[in-house]
Amino acid sequence: MKEVKVLAFYLPQFHEILENNKWWGDGFTEWTNTKKSKPLFKNHYQPRIPDNEKYYNLLNDNDRLWQINIAKKYGLSGFVYYHYWFKGKMLLEKPAELLLENKSIDFPFCFAWANETWSRTWYGNNNEILLEQDYGDNNDWEKHFYYLLDFFLDSRYIRIDNKPIFIIYKSSSINFSDEIIGLWNNLAKENNLDGIYFINMLTGYEHDNKSKRFNAQIEFEPMYTLSHCLPNYYKIFNKITYSFRHKVIKKIKSNPFLGKFYNYDLIWKNIINRKRSNTKKTFLGAFVDWDNSPRKKEFATIFYGATPKKFYKYLYEQIKRSKEEYNSEFIFINAWNEWSEGTYLEPDEKYEFSYLEGMKKAIDKNLL
Repeated sequence: MKEVKVLAFYLPQFHEILENNKWWGDGFTEWTNTKKSKPLFKNHYQPRIPDNEKYYNLLNDNDRLWQINIAKKYGLSGFVYYHYWFKGKMLLEKPAELLLENKSIDFPFCFAWANETWSRTWYGNNNEILLEQDYGDNNDWEKHFYYLLDFFLDSRYIRIDNKPIFIIYKSSSINFSDEIIGLWNNLAKENNLDGIYFINMLTGYEHDNKSKRFNAQIEFEPMYTLSHCLPNYYKIFNKITYSFRHKVIKKIKSNPFLGKFYNYDLIWKNIINRKRSNTKKTFLGAFVDWDNSPRKKEFATIFYGATPKKFYKYLYEQIKRSKEEYNSEFIFINAWNEWSEGTYLEPDEKYEFSYLEGMKKAIDKNLL
């Protein structure tokens, strides 16, 4: 059995870019929504405040090094940087580029292409497009590959079978993914690699790409479970209660919450206990917590019952299953720093380093 290494998805939106300043206001970063968040009901844990109020800037070398030092200390094996590419147009690319330039920072990484159209979904306006995803043609795919090649060839880039891992978030939107996979594999072999290890993310979308040319898939939690794996009776119950709140409670000024509640333990037990087919290699997922009210406000999805102790217990079981039942190299945690979605390993004022300590304990126990 292989040792299972734990990787965490990494959001690079903690520095200013011109586009976000234009769309959301001057000075916008992920901290903007995090700081403005307010409790929506009694005992609602908002706003989430970083330990020692460390509102870092990812263009700062010391801040990135601080992240990597604590990640290594608590047993994390690498970051999965979200990568934004729109037919040659890039967003939030600087943190990964700065890592590539600084060869002295010894920490593994790879990319997950977050290939969604950007719109004002945070404010419920899905029809206002900010930047549309356009996959272009063969020339655009080749340009995309050669931008990534320096990363793929870096000794720190995470590989399987000498193939750099490349994860695609929403493969269902790419009608010609087979053609892209074929081209990139050929280009990789021309550049001293054995190919690209393509991984499809199983997310909340209804029709994920089932192309046989993907090497593997990741269960992206908790959205995969919320959308596809809960019992029908629970979905119906939640839909009814959500509808009731939306139609009735919104009239009560003392309770502004109109979103959805989920039990942390129920979601995790579904993840741990459900049976999976072995038709394609699967990397299991994990998550820390969930509360996206900093983005969605009163229409948020919020989990209740999360604690560092529970996270340790469930992560330990998930790593164990990954090793014993799936013989997988990696498990993917959502996330290192998704502060506006309430799922982050980084220390905060309430729990300090407890979630990181739970992760390390789960990793170390599975090594015995």
